[in-house]
This record gives sequence, structure tokens and C-alpha cells, in this order.
Amino acid sequence: MRRVVLAIVFAAALAAPASAQDGRALFEEGCATCHGDDARGIRGTAPTLHGVGAQAPDFYLSTGRMPLADPEDEPVRTRPAYTPAQRRALIGYVASLGGPPVPQVAPERGSLSEGQELFTSHCAGCHQIEGQGGVVPGGVAPALQEATPVQIAEAVRVGPYLMPPFTEPQIDRHQLDSIVRYVLSTRTPPDRGGWGIGNIGPIPEGMVAWLLAGAVLLIVARLLGERRPA
Repeated sequence: MRRVVLAIVFAAALAAPASAQDGRALFEEGCATCHGDDARGIRGTAPTLHGVGAQAPDFYLSTGRMPLADPEDEPVRTRPAYTPAQRRALIGYVASLGGPPVPQVAPERGSLSEGQELFTSHCAGCHQIEGQGGVVPGGVAPALQEATPVQIAEAVRVGPYLMPPFTEPQIDRHQLDSIVRYVLSTRTPPDRGGWGIGNIGPIPEGMVAWLLAGAVLLIVARLLGERRPA
């Protein structure tokens, strides 16, 4: 019975609304070392959080990219360090410093063809056409297969790490919905040509096919050469 009561109390605590005071306390404990006690950032270490709103902390905390063990580390996707209730508290505190809310996204309203065109022109250079990620100067463009629709939209607006941010005049809400719809579609792509080889694109897939075909031709030539009489 005691275990049941404790479980109910714990669940209630997680579901309880997060207060600004809770968020401030969590910020001082886990974020102020880099972002400063006043959240205005520390030159050469971390940027100011005034004006970033809710979308930036929601993206970085929900994907486990923050907090960093070392300010010089590249923020990569990992298991979130905070519980949902703690994230709500931290996001609420940072949002109280001003800035945009978490973006609303509706992939079903977007255009798949327009999304592919926008992704190709703005994103595929780093993330590859199928969103599988890649290496870029100074960092790694992550694969997008685990990102939620909201996280994809947040990344477009925030521009995490080396990625440039795209404001609404650059990519409007309908275009954002289209990009998200396209990225989601890359998770189950059709293999019309047969073997997809991870759907990494036609050029590398063609190179793999040529290498395999060349190896087979060499083996056949070697076998035929061994059969010729001396």
C-alpha cells in the first residue's frame, strides 16, 4: 500500500505545473555556469538566453543536447538529462526572458513536393537528401530520423550549432510544414531501384554498384584466365 501511495505522489509531482521559481533554481544549478547567473551569457563560452523564447530551450533540452559537460563539446542528440516536469520548468523560466514560443507545426497541411524542393535547396547539402546526416567543416550534421515534427521545426527556427536559423520571412509556416512532412517521409522511402543501400542517394549508391560490379568482373576474368590451356 505504501508503494502505491508513493507512486501516486511521484506521478502527481511530475504532472504538477512547473513554477518559475523551480525553473530558476534548475537554471542556477545546471546552466548558469555557462550562460551566467542573469542568463545573459558569458563571452566566449555560451550565448545569452534573453530573447530566445521557449523554442530554443525546448529543442536543446528535449533532444538531450543541453546541458553540456564541457562548453567546447559539440551538442549532439542524447538522452535528456531532465525529467519532463523539470524541462517544463526550465523552458518556462527561459521563455519568461522574452522570445518566440514553441512553433506550431502541422505536417499534414504541407506539400510533399514543395518540402522536398525546400529541403534540397536549404538542408540536403549537410543532412543529405534522405536526412541521413553527414560530416561538415567543424562539426557533424545529424541524421533526422529520430527528430519529432516539433523538433524539426524548432531546428529550422533556432539553427542549432553550425546550422543557420531560418526566420518566418525566409521560410513561412506553410513551407515549414512542407519541410517537416518531407523529412518524415524519408523514414520509409520506397526502393524503386531495388537494393536501397541505406537510401544514401543515387551517386554513392551508383558508386557502390560499380565497385561491386568491377569486383565481380575481376573474379570472372581471373577464373576464365585460369581455365585457358598453357
